[in-house]
Amino acid sequence: MNSSAAINSLTIGLSIQISRSNGRVHGANVTGINHQKGVVMVEWVENAATKGKEVDFGELIRLNTDLFEYMNSVEVLPLKENVDVQKNNSRQTISRIPAPPVFSQRSYSLRRSVQTKPTTPQQVHETENKSLSPAVSKVSFPNSSARQKSTLVQQMEKMKSKQETNKAKNTEIRAKRAKECGVKWEFQKMIEEFRDSLEYTPLSFSDSSEDHRICVCVRKRPLNKKEIAKKEIDVITIPEKGLLLLHEPKQKVDLTKYLDNQTFRLDYSFDDSATNEMVYRFTARPLVQKIFEGSMATCFAYGQTGSGKTHTMGGDFCGKSQNSSKGIYAFAARDVFMLLSQPRYSILGLEPYVSFFEIYNGKVFDLLNKKAKLRVLEDGKQQVHVVGLQERQVASAEDVIKVIDIGSACRTSGQTFANSSSSRSHAILQIVLRRRGNLHGKFSLVDLAGNERGADVCSSDRQTLVEGAEINRSLLALKECIRALGHNQTHTPFRMSKLTQVLRDSFIGENSRTCMIAMISPGINSCEYTLNTLRYADRVKELKETSNGSNSESSDKEDIEDGEESNAIDKDTVLSKQMTSFYDAMSCVSELEEKVVEEFQEMIQRGMQVLKMVEQPSYDLQSVVTRVKEVLMEAMALQENMKSLESAMVAEEKASSHLKNRCR
Repeated sequence: MNSSAAINSLTIGLSIQISRSNGRVHGANVTGINHQKGVVMVEWVENAATKGKEVDFGELIRLNTDLFEYMNSVEVLPLKENVDVQKNNSRQTISRIPAPPVFSQRSYSLRRSVQTKPTTPQQVHETENKSLSPAVSKVSFPNSSARQKSTLVQQMEKMKSKQETNKAKNTEIRAKRAKECGVKWEFQKMIEEFRDSLEYTPLSFSDSSEDHRICVCVRKRPLNKKEIAKKEIDVITIPEKGLLLLHEPKQKVDLTKYLDNQTFRLDYSFDDSATNEMVYRFTARPLVQKIFEGSMATCFAYGQTGSGKTHTMGGDFCGKSQNSSKGIYAFAARDVFMLLSQPRYSILGLEPYVSFFEIYNGKVFDLLNKKAKLRVLEDGKQQVHVVGLQERQVASAEDVIKVIDIGSACRTSGQTFANSSSSRSHAILQIVLRRRGNLHGKFSLVDLAGNERGADVCSSDRQTLVEGAEINRSLLALKECIRALGHNQTHTPFRMSKLTQVLRDSFIGENSRTCMIAMISPGINSCEYTLNTLRYADRVKELKETSNGSNSESSDKEDIEDGEESNAIDKDTVLSKQMTSFYDAMSCVSELEEKVVEEFQEMIQRGMQVLKMVEQPSYDLQSVVTRVKEVLMEAMALQENMKSLESAMVAEEKASSHLKNRCR
């Protein structure tokens, strides 16, 4: 058989036999012929799905030998000549196959008539050019194939339309990304040019640490995987130990891009190559010595959600597991036991104790006692006590690390806009030195919850809104207490929040020492949050310098600025009118909630006592009646408090609605 003649006889729509990869042979329709590649494109319907493949000419001829022999034996005539032959041949039969409904309105101009040899029966098929097939028993083209082809055409049109839509979307996304990358690249180039003009003298282990009553430092973390994937650029530069530069990208009215290089001078600046041990060397380590001298020291990590506070205080993370032996908590514990072993302190008979608790939504929970709720009370001598807090005596740094692991596993976390697993509570690890049962020194290590702007939480649910409000309020109170400590004021507003209340003894007295580690994210998308954190740290630094200075005029100026600062619009800590109203309503709800719960518990306890009296074989009926009346009186008082709580909840809901409307 002539293969070239067989290939030339192929037409679109011809039904042929093909072989699958598993050896199965079945029919398919020809949809295209590629003479350059030497293949034929075919399609078939299988399990209500249209499938296709390419078949080589050689394989096609091998599987359809009878078909091609038959097609080579027929004579294809033009339409007019074929009709004349049909009129003169009395033995011929004409078969007209009606078109299916979906093709009834179409017009077909190209038709073919096939006449067999005189010795064999003849059959003429009128059909669409793309659906032509010989009338043999092995190769047939029933009416259903036209319907299948119609469905196939519709599916292909849908696929083509979908591909065009996706292509347009991808083109738009690529253009947008290219534009963003172009803008970032311009800023990146400007930042690199600026950095080339600087001289670098980074902080090293050989540098000596200085004694500060209030030490303010900043730590820059490296870009994380998400920021690298988004191709964010680093906008933080630390040329020397006490200097930090933030390159804020800006754009003029005429669309000219430029950098606003803002300078911040702090006690210590740690770049992204600094380890936890190096940070501890200049921040918390000098404070460990002070608690052996009878001081009350506090070291806290402050910053945006996801900036690395828990990493710095608690230890390195490997996935979701944390190595508690590599954090400031563990480093401080090791130095405490190292100093306890020295002769000058071993003769004092000091005993180390450890407690670990968290403050969440203004409530205190013991992380070493199954998160038992604690009460913060103040005695007649104005000493604050955390009632029920469990203190564990420890004999080594390994015992402290075990305590840290237990407490960290219980800490409250949640999802925020910046972090899928963010710490939503202030965690406080206290290392207490007692001498003959009396307090000798205390070191409070605080991992603060991530601060957030009101604009980022005002659209969230009530729980997230209350969390953010309580966190920001406690951070504002913390700044006010540091302000009082720096100015040596006689009054310290530690009652503004539970955080400052439990840390009261760290802000009062000449032996108080405080260290703040401001944690910042270097990415360009976190620029605004980083700027707010640095401004907070810079204010604390200014307060420290004011307290050390002697110029009264400068002090008055700082006081005026601080007064204006409390009433100005600050995106991080200073509260707007709506936020203040919400804070007040939230505080009222929280106070009434605690009051109602306490009264309800007391009423239940009294009721249980009455039930126990009644269960006795003989009891005083008069005493029972008196007790029941007391329980009923408490129930009436509880009902009144419940009404007040409901009213406070309505007021809180209104304040929350006003806040959300303002954010919109």
